[in-house]
Amino acid sequence: DMGASKSVDPVTGRKFFAYGAMSVVIGETLVTLLVGQATALAAGGATRWRTIWRPAPLRVFSLIGVVFAVGDCLEMASLGRLAGAPYQILLQSKLVISALMMWALRGSGQTPLQWNILLLVFLSMSAYMIGGHAGEGGGVPFHGVLFTLLKVCASCLSAVLSDRYMKDFDDEPFYIQLVQFKFTWLATTLVLDGGTTWHGGFFRGWGPLTWAVLASFTLKGWSTMYLLKLLDSVLKNIGEASAVLVIYFVHVLPPLSEEELEIPTLLSVLIVALSVTAYIGSKGVLEKARLYDLEHGKTTQ
Repeated sequence: DMGASKSVDPVTGRKFFAYGAMSVVIGETLVTLLVGQATALAAGGATRWRTIWRPAPLRVFSLIGVVFAVGDCLEMASLGRLAGAPYQILLQSKLVISALMMWALRGSGQTPLQWNILLLVFLSMSAYMIGGHAGEGGGVPFHGVLFTLLKVCASCLSAVLSDRYMKDFDDEPFYIQLVQFKFTWLATTLVLDGGTTWHGGFFRGWGPLTWAVLASFTLKGWSTMYLLKLLDSVLKNIGEASAVLVIYFVHVLPPLSEEELEIPTLLSVLIVALSVTAYIGSKGVLEKARLYDLEHGKTTQ
């Protein structure tokens, strides 16, 4: 959580990034580029490495990489303006927005049951975030909300496009596709950053917590893209919602407990867990119903 890595001004009490926030994004992109190409060389030598430059997938993933980079920059702008609770609550809208974009761009609609469950996940996640940050005060700045909503739209669009094209170019290994994303991802990030990260040194303000953020950013990036290759963008977001459950239990269970176990918060977490389970379970049931209707000449409602 990048919000947890903020420092606190001893005079005003305001939280801020002591390091260049975009330095973590740039660092993750560089690490992925190096590791992905090293993996290609280790797996198949120069022959495998040269497949990175296949024109068709490189062109497609490069364009999507630009959208991902815009989303990263908007995320950093949002985190600099919003407290944790409003940001996390607005972020949950990606469940619904992803489903709408899949419907518009891929024709993958949701049934009324799935829409109900998606909205239930969204509302239960919002209730959990509100309950967990009830003590945070201060207004919600308009620019912070705007940047967050734009970030959600950029992330959902890039996820839906990745979901489609990573499967269309399924003959390519996952690490090759990651490298193809990252060339323009890095270039766009550097352009949008405008050199700000390099003022005072790239590693200015870095400490152990910043390196931990870099490691988590890298792990999140690889796991997110791997989920998109295997699943779809809605299920990927469902998986991210499930990760909140793990974070919660790490916070309340010994030996790493940082918060007290509160029944209202626990109930919110359980609602999220059951909602996620219901959505995933509904996929198989609805697919069987669709096949049954096709066999018997009916139309699935």
